[in-house]
Amino acid sequence: SSSSAASDVYKRQSATIVRIADVHQFAGHIACDAASNSEIVLPIIYEKKVIAVLDIDSPLLDRFDEIDQQYLAQIVDIFVKSTDLKQCR
Repeated sequence: SSSSAASDVYKRQSATIVRIADVHQFAGHIACDAASNSEIVLPIIYEKKVIAVLDIDSPLLDRFDEIDQQYLAQIVDIFVKSTDLKQCR
């Protein structure tokens, strides 16, 4: 997705996970899919730097909750620990 939420997380180097219940209420949202109604953005951090984001959209409003966030954060953590990210510095 090219959402402004994903861009903001990356540009600001924010370690904060962003859940957006209704992307149409999010100022400056850039939809890459017209069916997108909610979104979660998780920073991928390597050596204290945001090197990428995992950005997941849903056609359902308010699709992502704390449990989704918890498990997706674990997936990102596994990805970071099991991937050679040296080239992303």
